[in-house]
Amino acid sequence: RLPVSKRPANEERAAAERLLARAAEQERAGDWPAAAGTLQEVLGRWPGLADTWYNLARMQRRCGEPEAALASYARALELGLDGPEEAHLNRGVIYADDLQRAELAQIELQRALALNPNYLPAWLNLANLHEDRGEREAARLAYERALALQPDHPETLARLTNASVIDRADDPLISRLRAALASTGTEWTQRAELGFALGRALDAVGEYAEAWRAYRTANSASRMSALAAGARYDRAAYARYVDALIAAFPAAAATQAPGETTPGRLQSQSVAPSPSPQPIFICGMFRSGSTLVEQILAAHPQVRRGGELPLLPAIVQEHFQPYPQACRSLDAARISAAATAYLQGIKRIHPGAQYITDKRPDNFHHIGLIKAMFPQARIVHTHRNALDNALSIWFLHLDHAMAYATDLGDITHHIREYQRLMRHWHTVYSQDLIDVDYESLVRSPETEVRRLLDALELPWEPACLEFYRQRSLVKTASVWQVREPLHRRSVGRWQNYSAELEPWCQALTEAPV
Repeated sequence: RLPVSKRPANEERAAAERLLARAAEQERAGDWPAAAGTLQEVLGRWPGLADTWYNLARMQRRCGEPEAALASYARALELGLDGPEEAHLNRGVIYADDLQRAELAQIELQRALALNPNYLPAWLNLANLHEDRGEREAARLAYERALALQPDHPETLARLTNASVIDRADDPLISRLRAALASTGTEWTQRAELGFALGRALDAVGEYAEAWRAYRTANSASRMSALAAGARYDRAAYARYVDALIAAFPAAAATQAPGETTPGRLQSQSVAPSPSPQPIFICGMFRSGSTLVEQILAAHPQVRRGGELPLLPAIVQEHFQPYPQACRSLDAARISAAATAYLQGIKRIHPGAQYITDKRPDNFHHIGLIKAMFPQARIVHTHRNALDNALSIWFLHLDHAMAYATDLGDITHHIREYQRLMRHWHTVYSQDLIDVDYESLVRSPETEVRRLLDALELPWEPACLEFYRQRSLVKTASVWQVREPLHRRSVGRWQNYSAELEPWCQALTEAPV
């Protein structure tokens, strides 16, 4: 949203344009702090520019400053921003995604729709918010409203399907998906959206052969989309990354005498601040039960749900580059700064929490760093049958950052490397890893939940067995599963596709975690 809406006159206009052009160039280069600084310079001289406040808000959010972004959007609205529904939408996204304040997010989205009842992005975000809160019927109604505005919108049709209970093969949504997929050309993202939704619907009604074909179409389209964006899974590169993590945090470091300087070991473990609030890290492969475990823990009165926090990857990027090689020689000052930054981040998002979950599955890469930052940290590791895990990943439309997810050969390789790394972490930190097996959890929930709470030194809480009654936001693909009591429908699911999975069965069963 450049240039500005209320331009300075005469020579000041040229000066403002130069600064705004600089900010635009900084944004294109990905230097968001610099772009924010330039926009603040503009507003220091010309504070009445609504569009510039809007752009500053965008940069502030990208810089990890959600509260500042909210204030800048509010200022833009006060100044009469053109298209104000867009600012309300963005404020709603910040409240939902960054601050987990669902009520305020809904207010902002409803304000956007009051200004423009035909604003499709607001209807989609409102429907998604209802999904995250477990409000299925409200989500369906919002998606239906969005589909009425744009009947041929593939993403909306796919989302409506995923929010619906499909229990018969002649459900009209299945016919609509088939027709939409047949009429969609080679727009890969749209084909992927429709294909994954069709596969899910057919799997739900037991049409496994056609479901497999739909998922194959969806993954092929998703892979083409990823390749067009420059995302490709490099098996050799990932194996080297795992090698580097193992080298950065060797097993010898766990038993070395104080004062020695083996890679990955701090000269003094006393440098890390005492965690307050105390983070509970939950990690493992995607689709391994991590969201379920987080919901169980979040039902405990002493635990607050954090979700998939971006804090640890951001700290890796800021403090430990190149990673993980930079961790071969950890110094006290850098570890202390990183731990402090992490704690400040969770305090900002969840002030007053005693324990807070950080459920980012791929943090299993950073277990060595977590233990360096927080020596007393207990880390919950979720895992499940590798064949079920692989199938669940392949059945899900994941971000391009997980480029392995569209190919079962790549998924198998990734799982094997994950297993190799977890065996190493168990060797180094055996006393601090709490393994939660998905199959054991759904088979004997009270036994496993008691064991988990005991390991975390939390008192028994019966509400943890009724985790599905919570109204907290859930922003993962397991949004509907964790709204139900524990069940075993996903255990052994791979057997419905045993013939199709046969090429990968041996590799996925011969090297468990």
